[in-house]
Amino acid sequence: MPVTNEEIAELFESMATLLEMKGDTVFKIRAYQRAARTISHLSFSLEQAIRDDVDLKNIPGIGKAISEKTQEYLETGRVRAYEELIGELPDGVLTLMTIPGIGSKTAMLITQELGISTVEGIEKAIHEGTLAALPRMGQRTADNILRHIQSMRTKDGRTPIGQALAVAEATVSALRAECPYVEQLYPAGSLRRWEETIGDIDLVGVAPEDLQSGVGDVLVELPSVQEVLVHGPRKTSVVLEEGIQVDLRLGDADAFGAMLQYFSGSQQHNIRLREYANRRGFSLNEYGITNLASGDVARLPDEGSFYEYLGLPYIAPELRIGLNELDAAQAGALPNLVTEADLKGDLHLHSEWSDGRDPIERMIEAAVEQGYQYMALTDHSSGRGIANGLSNERLVEQMGILRDLQSQYPITILCGSEVDIRADGTLDYPDELLAELDVVVASVHSAMGQDSDTMTQRIIRAMEHPSVTIIGHASTRLLSRRQPVQFDIEALLRAARETGTAMEVNSAPERMDLKDTHAHRARELGVPLAINTDSHHFTSLGQRRFGVAIARRAWCESRHILNTLPLDQFLAYIRTPKPHRLEIFESRTDSAATVTTSTSFSNPPAAP
Repeated sequence: MPVTNEEIAELFESMATLLEMKGDTVFKIRAYQRAARTISHLSFSLEQAIRDDVDLKNIPGIGKAISEKTQEYLETGRVRAYEELIGELPDGVLTLMTIPGIGSKTAMLITQELGISTVEGIEKAIHEGTLAALPRMGQRTADNILRHIQSMRTKDGRTPIGQALAVAEATVSALRAECPYVEQLYPAGSLRRWEETIGDIDLVGVAPEDLQSGVGDVLVELPSVQEVLVHGPRKTSVVLEEGIQVDLRLGDADAFGAMLQYFSGSQQHNIRLREYANRRGFSLNEYGITNLASGDVARLPDEGSFYEYLGLPYIAPELRIGLNELDAAQAGALPNLVTEADLKGDLHLHSEWSDGRDPIERMIEAAVEQGYQYMALTDHSSGRGIANGLSNERLVEQMGILRDLQSQYPITILCGSEVDIRADGTLDYPDELLAELDVVVASVHSAMGQDSDTMTQRIIRAMEHPSVTIIGHASTRLLSRRQPVQFDIEALLRAARETGTAMEVNSAPERMDLKDTHAHRARELGVPLAINTDSHHFTSLGQRRFGVAIARRAWCESRHILNTLPLDQFLAYIRTPKPHRLEIFESRTDSAATVTTSTSFSNPPAAP
């Protein structure tokens, strides 16, 4: 089995934790944390990079020690320094730290004083009162830990962005309704950066100083609040019934840009930005930019002026990962990121003919309401009898209906299908029927337990079919519910390029598939990406924002996305034999230059 970047990143994150427990230097701890974050966001395989004799030290955040340990792990399957750290610490320390509310010092205290090494042991100690009796613990802290343990049994501690975003938007709406004097109020943190799972929800806003405490008062009284953690004039933290923590921070309008930037993160982006500022004689915090020589503080009202003060162009939140975005900003090489407005169509929609909930006509109307030039109805193939798939005869009937409906709507209606990729890589429908379709989305829905080599060859065989337009939700994952299938992403993307097959960025918030790092690599290789919603209900077409966010995190511009092509060019693309489609895609004549505009809370407007 290939070693994934995620596996290597987890190793270094664990080493940072162990060093923290041991009381090692903060610089060494941060180096391992930085390496873990860097590796988890790489678009290419570290294992492949080493095979290609790439010097890992050229990657920001990876120094000599990290490079050597990475090579040691890939060559031997172990890291001696990690094993030595494990041997120096009490058994069970890492297990205890998986419980929210238990940090490194608390875990060490519990293992040393109580000899506990399991979650079940913690529960027993709480019920017996021995945990609360520990120094600096107390009954309230013990009760909170018990609540976190109970919550862990239903989820992994992070919330999929689809759920978190709905909670954040409902909370913001409730606060705005009761506090009309709040001038700006936006999600920050990982939610604003559109990461696929969220820890806590950070909200930052502006209100007159004498009214700021009133906003916190409203928050703690919301019906959904289960527990109040902090309640002050400028900061209030609560836990909602869903188990999600919401942290509200309020500031002043003239310094809102610095505050929003600081709490939007990411931590690694802010570290690199702080180092950049220090070299130029400035220090940064949530209140503004301080001139180290004079002590003067610039209080910036919006993020644009914040970055401009540092001599940088605005860096979109989706790019703030802490890898190479600052280098690109300094070189004037930031992308003009794709926006929702750039999309000209949706190529993956379902109706009540298979497992959708609405008639064909309502799905067409929903596409018209989005302002699209074209759409493809792609109900499921019959496959193994799942999802009420269409038989050959029903598909022919549906194509006739779609063509009859064309004259009734101001949008080009394309005949399509989401065709199951069988276990051996063949497709459900016969070749002559597939050839009649305008758009074929080929997806895996069965035999998901195949090994990596088998799954990779299975999908590649589907790509080689002349009628397959797009590979749908390639990993098949469902966030927090189903693990992705195993495959060689590099081999898949190279095959997609060679065969002229597009790869889907599935916008369904429970999928978000391809994920951002895979989409990033697809863009690097020149593989067309199609941002689709996989809608099973007419309201779901609005979920395109999740797919657009993935593409933005992958540094995609309009020119990298297949369904930003205007109608005439898109029709030319799908009517061209696959080996030559890339020529159409790469010679597009629409303007590829878009602006990084606001979508939802992605880039909030400047304060007045």
